[in-house]
Amino acid sequence: MATPVVTKTAWKLQEIVAHASNVSSLVLGKGSGRLLATGGDDCRVNLWSINKPNCIMSLTGHTSPVESVRLNTPEELIVAGSQSGSIRVWDLEAAKILRTLMGHKANICSLDFHPYGEFVASGSQDTNIKLWDIRRKGCVFRYRGHSQAVRCLRFSPDGKWLASAADDHTVKLWDLTAGKMMSEFPGHTGPVNVVEFHPNEYLLASGSSDRTIRFWDLEKFQVVSCIEGEPGPVRSVLFNPDGCCLYSGCQDSLRVYGWEPERCFDVVLVNWGKVADLAICNDQLIGVAFSQSNVSSYVVDLTRVTRTGTVAQDPVQDSRPLAQLPPNPSAPLRRIYERPSTTCSKPQRVKQNSESERRSPSSEDDRDERESRAEIQNAEDYNEIFQPKNSISRTPPRRSEPFPAPPEDDAATAKEPAKPSPAMDVQFPMPNLDAPPGSPVITSTPAPKAEPAIIPATRNEPIGLKASDFLPAVKIPQQAELVDEDAMSQIRKGHDTMCVVLTSRHKNLDTVRAVWTTGDIKTSVDSAVAINDLSVVVDLLNIVNQKASLWKLDLCTTVLPQIEKLLQSKYESYVQTGCTSLKLILQRFLPLITDILAAPPSVGVDISREERLHKCRLCYKQLKSISGLVQSKSCLRGRHGSAFRELHLLMASLD
Repeated sequence: MATPVVTKTAWKLQEIVAHASNVSSLVLGKGSGRLLATGGDDCRVNLWSINKPNCIMSLTGHTSPVESVRLNTPEELIVAGSQSGSIRVWDLEAAKILRTLMGHKANICSLDFHPYGEFVASGSQDTNIKLWDIRRKGCVFRYRGHSQAVRCLRFSPDGKWLASAADDHTVKLWDLTAGKMMSEFPGHTGPVNVVEFHPNEYLLASGSSDRTIRFWDLEKFQVVSCIEGEPGPVRSVLFNPDGCCLYSGCQDSLRVYGWEPERCFDVVLVNWGKVADLAICNDQLIGVAFSQSNVSSYVVDLTRVTRTGTVAQDPVQDSRPLAQLPPNPSAPLRRIYERPSTTCSKPQRVKQNSESERRSPSSEDDRDERESRAEIQNAEDYNEIFQPKNSISRTPPRRSEPFPAPPEDDAATAKEPAKPSPAMDVQFPMPNLDAPPGSPVITSTPAPKAEPAIIPATRNEPIGLKASDFLPAVKIPQQAELVDEDAMSQIRKGHDTMCVVLTSRHKNLDTVRAVWTTGDIKTSVDSAVAINDLSVVVDLLNIVNQKASLWKLDLCTTVLPQIEKLLQSKYESYVQTGCTSLKLILQRFLPLITDILAAPPSVGVDISREERLHKCRLCYKQLKSISGLVQSKSCLRGRHGSAFRELHLLMASLD
């Protein structure tokens, strides 16, 4: 009889390098749970298909970092707000800019699409909330009431209300048809990061940095329950589609809550750090998190998660035992949202005082087209995701399949005849750069230790050496003193050789330092290269990398061949230094090199320009040589793979 395969409840799906610089915002498409949009400090908005490594489309036009992004429910439009306060809306099917909305005086912190009409709400650091008509390209209404930055905006399912959360510790509810505030919900003692409407009932959930989640009754305008004791600030919450529970993305865990009475149904450990957004598709919860330029996606199998009934082992703090708190069957059912068949009535138009809000709908469309572009980087995925929506088909649309869950146990572990004890299950060895991250290695007998392909920069023991190899076996206790002497003599065998190596390295560094004090940085680098010792080059580059202003174009021509050697080294510290230096060169000089090479030839004789052109050609040739090496190593896992993938993204313009 075959043994059934036990799969995991939560697992990491993939990790991508989303931008050439840091990621500042991201959002999941709630309609399919398969589309991811990221905004970065490089002023771009990139679109990705979950579990695929390549970017589908890159949207340009913003001139400052993109602080907030949002997809509409059909995933046909995307809106992005920048640090300068500008808002841009793109049509993903047409692959072009749709509108540019100006009016905020500070960076955009939050955005949301109206569920039925063509309206967008924006919240800013300037404490204002604006409602925009995409068709008319103007501000319909301005809502004032918060005293600090507005961090989250959500429309109600029927499109009549707008909920806002801000750093002033309050949640406010706005009536869109009347154009005024309906109610204010105080109670949080920290900035409120997120709000979410119940999909059916008149209920609102809010999560705060004070580590609490509050549920608000939207008929009585009062708190229903409060969940305390979250492991960290609450940044993402999501109701189950049928409204039976609330999911909270906590630090490295997913928690499932009920609210009448407040209780915790389940706790699932997910090593996603600070999760930024959640979506549900095919009974799977998709979570995404970002760190610097990397974005990671995770999956939780909801069929294996408790969503109703008994409480979990990690309950919410309460004075009574939570297991003795059954749901109250006599509690009155709240009102249900009435979904209109048409778009909501247009809110009352505000008096437009700002010049940016009085512009005609088509006066700047041509300029928007010139400044903004939608670069389709993966035509196959783009056609599969966006183009079929324009065609009429009588066959049912193809549903996306759930992501397959990996087995609970590793393949190596499954071969063990005896099941490891719980104490062994939590042991983590020193990271292996060739193995998938996060997979523990459990073995009953020590395997022979081979020298790794890449020597880690930090390690607890010499590579390829064991202290026991230098110590003779002790057979007779009376010979202990002689054994110690023999052991010391064996250990000292390589001591003189190591002293010679370190003395030579110290002498070489003194030579480079003397040249640096009397000359310039270019001369000192030339002397380090002439010594023909990569360790000296690494020591020098580690100093130069700390001050980007030391880099010059002529320095790049000398350093690039050395960087190519460092990237092929077996020492992790050498590879790290090479990646850092190459990243600095690409960020500071690659745009200059490409512009000079693309410029038309000058008229007359310009010696300085000819010299600069020669250096650019030399750097370009060396970068092209390195790009093949970077591309071949971008498939590595772990920290090295992330570094090489980032470099590969920066070198894309070379092609």
